Amino acid sequence: MRSRYFLFTVCLAVSLPIAGLRAQTQPGIPRPPVHITLDEAVALALAHNHALAAARTTIQQSQAQEITANLRPNPVLIADAQFLPIFNPNRWTADYTDQDAQFDLGASYLFERGKKRQHRLQAAKDQTAVTLSQVADNERMLSFQTATAFVSALLAEDDLALARKDLQSFQSTVDISDARFKAGDLSEGDFLKIKLQLLQFQTDVSQAELGRVQALVGLRELLGYESVPADYDVAGTLDYLPVRTTQDEALAMAKEHRPDLRAAIQGVAAANSQHDLAIAYGKRDPTLEVVYTHTAGMGSVSTFFNMEIPIFTRNQGEIARTKFAVTQAEELRRAAEETVYGDVAGAYEGVKSNDQIVRLYRSGYLDESKLSLDITGFAYQHGAASLLDFLDAERSYRATQLAYRQALASYMLAVEQLREATGNRGMP
Repeated sequence: MRSRYFLFTVCLAVSLPIAGLRAQTQPGIPRPPVHITLDEAVALALAHNHALAAARTTIQQSQAQEITANLRPNPVLIADAQFLPIFNPNRWTADYTDQDAQFDLGASYLFERGKKRQHRLQAAKDQTAVTLSQVADNERMLSFQTATAFVSALLAEDDLALARKDLQSFQSTVDISDARFKAGDLSEGDFLKIKLQLLQFQTDVSQAELGRVQALVGLRELLGYESVPADYDVAGTLDYLPVRTTQDEALAMAKEHRPDLRAAIQGVAAANSQHDLAIAYGKRDPTLEVVYTHTAGMGSVSTFFNMEIPIFTRNQGEIARTKFAVTQAEELRRAAEETVYGDVAGAYEGVKSNDQIVRLYRSGYLDESKLSLDITGFAYQHGAASLLDFLDAERSYRATQLAYRQALASYMLAVEQLREATGNRGMP
């Protein structure tokens, strides 16, 4: 009895989660909305973005070329039969075959000189290293694009929340003005002006809703449409987090982490490998052939040796070309270093500039714009301020709030730009 009770309990415990999972996946039962953070968005993009997935296949292609580069030449089988009486079949006898016909069977092999196979393999491995760094650079750029789209979605969410809040607040003003108009304390012209102003707030909400939808669609395109449901949303807020990294530290990070700079450095090694391979191909390869011959009732073995005489062609053109390619790779490495310096310097200045703007808003302008609106609104409701003063304070408050949110978004984008410039998303 105890064993049966235990078995029943285990089966019930297993069946309940399965039943719950089936209930969640049944059609007609709404799924809870998915909220993703910035780090989750970047991870989803790196895992599901199709353009990046296509770029990653170049790594496997390059590794397959390493296999090809390491292959040795195939031996050649040689076989022939001579003096066969095809047109005189009556002469085809065992004695004729043994005494008059000739049969040859042999093999030949090309011996590569100058360590061609080793140089081919090294050149292929160097190219694979460059490809790995180039794909890593694609990941760096995709991470930045995803972060940019994510911050844009956060800004759209914040703008929509502010527009709805302003609409709700101004609706209260319209209701109070309606009561004052009915009580004879407000002229019909002023009341109509306030009601018409409500249209602007309603339009702002509609435009903010459209902006939010467009921002989420743009982000979903980077994440991969199949990675998130259509009703997903972003989790997080526009926030100000000061950057503690100095410009010299950021430059040191870039030298260590930037995959495009690493690819440029590896490109020099790959160019040198190609030059060494071109020199190796200037060496002529001998072919050794061994043939067994049966004729006139006797068997014999012959050996043959042949090799090009390198009088005219010694791969001179390819050697010269690859030498200039090495110079080109070195110049590209220097150009990549200068690009890294410029990216870090520009991104760091962008962070500093946007940091100053955010600090200005946080130093008191936000509180002052809110206080000005509250004072003017209170005075207007009690007849101590004109309608023009109230509407002007309302516009000033909305403009300040929108500009502050845009400044926060610009600051966050500048931080993401600095992270891209350093190649390190973990930069503090």
